[in-house]
Amino acid sequence: MSKVAIVTDSTATIPMDLMEEYPIWEVPQVLIFGEEVLEDRVDIQPTQFYERLETDPLHPTTSQVTPASFEKVFGKLVEDGYDILAVLVSPKLSGTVESAKQVKAMHPDAAIEIFNSESVAMGLGWQALTAARAAKDGATLAECKEVAEKAKPLTGVVFAVDTLEYLHRGGRIGGGAKFLGTALNFKPILEIRDGGVESVERVRTRKKSLARVIRLVEERIAGRTPLHLATLHAKAEEDARWLLDVGCAHLNPDEKIYAEVSPVVGTHGGPGVVGLAYLAGM
Repeated sequence: MSKVAIVTDSTATIPMDLMEEYPIWEVPQVLIFGEEVLEDRVDIQPTQFYERLETDPLHPTTSQVTPASFEKVFGKLVEDGYDILAVLVSPKLSGTVESAKQVKAMHPDAAIEIFNSESVAMGLGWQALTAARAAKDGATLAECKEVAEKAKPLTGVVFAVDTLEYLHRGGRIGGGAKFLGTALNFKPILEIRDGGVESVERVRTRKKSLARVIRLVEERIAGRTPLHLATLHAKAEEDARWLLDVGCAHLNPDEKIYAEVSPVVGTHGGPGVVGLAYLAGM
């Protein structure tokens, strides 16, 4: 029986200890400061990124995982006898799936499946992690893909932002665009829906927006168990820890993860993004 490797991209922000425990390989997204090209979560970590964002006159841009990065990982895994399930960020947010498909075509005899999570951050991460747990237990490639397909509609991401400037600048705002130009004291709440960033509502004050995120997650999970809950944040550690503590007290998850978004995700969300990603029902 072939071994199965789960490949995901750096937007998933799965904690490193879990990456080491399960058969998960991460390919880096690309962050660009002027002429400098950096690999996400390899050449630059979140703390370094936000320090630089405050001082560098250049605004960073991003690019999807390169075919070369996929080939580096896919080629070695195929050589080592693995079947591959690549669980990747939504195509509405990145061209990563297309890069993976290009490299899959270079290995026509290999067992490689490309899976569109229609999500990001730990919404993507939960799907990849669930498939990896099945792989560790000896599931086949087809069975791992089936697990990811089952998890996909059971995951979600709800988050609050201080400003829509970064999402608008990066072209990722989707339906949230209707919030542009609203009063500064309103805090937009958004979610990942059908693979894109969509608006939910706006709330006055930061504290109320965080409490509302928890209530919205409660509505989305609709009592399904077991529940897996993770934070996502961009330079908002205190708010993220509050959100996870209060969310856990209110929702009683079976598993919790404190995670922050990668520099590439932080480029589009901007400092101050904080939210919850969940998997409920499996």
